[in-house]
Amino acid sequence: MTNELWIDCAALVTGFILLIYFADRFVVGAASIARNLGVSSLVIGLTIVGFGTSAPEILVSSFAAWQGNTGLAVGNALGSNIANIGLILGCTALIAPVAVHSGTLRREIPLLMLACLVAFALSYNLQLELLEGGVLLAGLVSFLIWLVWQARRASGSDPLAQEVESELPPALGLGKAWFWFLLGLMGLVGSSRLLVWSSVGIAHHFGISDLIIGLTIVALGTSLPELAASIASVLKKEDDLAIGNIIGSNMFNMLAVYAMPALIHPGKLQPQVIFRDFPWMLGFTLALFILGLGRSNPSKIGRFGGFLLLLGFAAYQFNLYLDIHS
Repeated sequence: MTNELWIDCAALVTGFILLIYFADRFVVGAASIARNLGVSSLVIGLTIVGFGTSAPEILVSSFAAWQGNTGLAVGNALGSNIANIGLILGCTALIAPVAVHSGTLRREIPLLMLACLVAFALSYNLQLELLEGGVLLAGLVSFLIWLVWQARRASGSDPLAQEVESELPPALGLGKAWFWFLLGLMGLVGSSRLLVWSSVGIAHHFGISDLIIGLTIVALGTSLPELAASIASVLKKEDDLAIGNIIGSNMFNMLAVYAMPALIHPGKLQPQVIFRDFPWMLGFTLALFILGLGRSNPSKIGRFGGFLLLLGFAAYQFNLYLDIHS
């Protein structure tokens, strides 16, 4: 390995570590500010915490698009959705079956499917322009309004509300909350730039596209917070929180992260995005739709379902490998 590649790899690992740490600090600060302002726990859990765990993907895609690396930005959005369902939900269900009790989540899953189909339809002409980005952001605002409305009308007996309450970070004083919020935000900005710089360097060294790097290394790295959160939740028997982390992250990925390249650096999409990556992402989302909304209530994603999701994720990675070497 050349010195330049060693530096890029070290910067990539450092970027991931800092990204995860500062994302956690950002969530702690933002959640505490909201608590000091009297916002309910479920609203915080569904909106602020959901946005905070997706902040790494949003900033990485924003900086990638700003530097003209649109493929990395698009790959990060789609690859994170694929990794969240195939790898993270697959691993989580293998550790322990995941049951979906919450009525809020059972209503979110069809909305996620709809958001993915709308993004696919907007992209089918291989153009990602300001109009498409605006439509996706409008969808994000509508989704957030719907989430707040759902949280306000949800009964205290909703399992998701109880699990969110137990897992929210402890409230901090307003001054300390703002300190962690601003430090987390600045840290996210710096680590995101480091991650994009090192990822592009690695892609150029091996002669592979920014899209592939975004779909693989970057998507996996920025999904690590969801992996840790989902496994920790299922081990505590908080199934709805485990799957809620994944659904919320995928919604933000589709409506916010995927909108960034359209708003910051509009232009053409690579054909592989439509004819390879979107079909896989839609397939995984459909699998979540079928498994998460089974005939029974609560529906359950068992170990066999988790195994199939992991098998599908491995097949997608192998497909990317074949495309690289074709």
